[in-house]
Amino acid sequence: MRKIIIYSFGFICLMLSVLLLSIYINHNIEKEISKVKTEKSKELILQSFKKTQNSNFSYLNTERPDFVEIAKKSINTVVHVKSASSNSSEFSIEDFIFGRTNRRPQIGSGSGVIISSDGYIITNHHVIETAEDIQVTTNDNQSYNAKIIGSDEQNDIALLKIDTSDELPYAVFGDSDSTQIGEWVLAVGNPFNLTSTVTAGIISAKSRSLDPTGRTTQSYIQTDAAVNPGNSGGALINNKGELIGINTAIQTQTGSYVGYSFAVPSNIAKKVIEDILEYGMVQYGFLGVTGTSLNSFRAKELEVLDTEGFYINGIDKESGAKTAGIKIGDIIKDIDGIKISKFSDLKGYLNTKRPDDIVEINLKRDDESRKIMVKLNSNERINFYLIGILKNMNPEDLKKKNIDKGVKISEFNDDYKSYWKEYGIIEGDVIKKINGNEINSIVDIDKIVKSRNYYDPITIEILTQENKTERFNFR
Repeated sequence: MRKIIIYSFGFICLMLSVLLLSIYINHNIEKEISKVKTEKSKELILQSFKKTQNSNFSYLNTERPDFVEIAKKSINTVVHVKSASSNSSEFSIEDFIFGRTNRRPQIGSGSGVIISSDGYIITNHHVIETAEDIQVTTNDNQSYNAKIIGSDEQNDIALLKIDTSDELPYAVFGDSDSTQIGEWVLAVGNPFNLTSTVTAGIISAKSRSLDPTGRTTQSYIQTDAAVNPGNSGGALINNKGELIGINTAIQTQTGSYVGYSFAVPSNIAKKVIEDILEYGMVQYGFLGVTGTSLNSFRAKELEVLDTEGFYINGIDKESGAKTAGIKIGDIIKDIDGIKISKFSDLKGYLNTKRPDDIVEINLKRDDESRKIMVKLNSNERINFYLIGILKNMNPEDLKKKNIDKGVKISEFNDDYKSYWKEYGIIEGDVIKKINGNEINSIVDIDKIVKSRNYYDPITIEILTQENKTERFNFR
């Protein structure tokens, strides 16, 4: 009986142990299952987060250009331009004592872009301005002598030609007007004689002018792609591999790149070289208005609500703007869909147009929007700040004055009107010379204005109605 009780107790203990073990195992299993579920949940969340990140990166990658492929396509279209010019220094005392020594030629270096398979190359005017000999070296180290087909100082663009029987790779022009701020770009050139150099950046600004006086017609694309001396004339390439600018200038206090570089927009450059090839000189479409860029200060001063646009305060009597019905006080908001926020926007777009081109101007008049079609004239006038509006003389005026060429005073500036009247100078009198240089057309005046310092002395010779020559000095 005692044995039975011991066996029964042992059996009960065994069963309790099994039960407790079972409970313990089940608890641990549930715990592990719960742990696994928790870990799986975390993993799923993490996976989902990573996928989101990957998805974002994948989207960015589709937007970011393939710099490798773009560089491969563009680098062979950019050439190294070397120009040689003789030293034209004046005769010195050392030359008198020791005899005139032979001067070493001055060597300049820059870049250029092949724009046709038969060897037309675009570069900057300042790269070849004083050149007597020009040598072009391609990316495969082939060297050619180049000749200047034409050059435009105003836009700093020149066209070269090399003779070759080879089919050259060439750049395709893109539409610089459609470029966007923040868009990726590549600068390709030869900085510091380091050939075939590629740098990347973005478009930082458009229609940028570097002239604080506002007397020039600059309208650059600004980028943060590294550009240094030697890059001038090289290519600015967009994410499609298209040429959207010719690298031209940097703004720096050190002489080297500090984060700002500027390029002539491709639409302007293309128009310049087309004019050179077709007409031998650049043709400019003339709107015939003067005015000022709007901002908050000028808007308050002029009592207008708009802080963007070009406010018209003067209209040439014989211009397309006058014929089309544009009035003083109108505010130009856009031309052919191109937004006009400041003067450089206006001049930049007009620099792509020719005489007789028709443009659609969206302007604001008395707080109402109007669209006006304007036929552009040839550029026959210039606003010379010391006098006023000057114009090329027509054949009838030249015959009356018994002269071949000349520029007449069409309209005085308000600031100097009383001064000229006091000395007997009237509208219709002829500008003969400025600083001793003969004036044949407004082009001559434009060159003088751009080449001189604003505060430099200036001498003006004027032929009066009585055929007398009067001289005026300004300091």
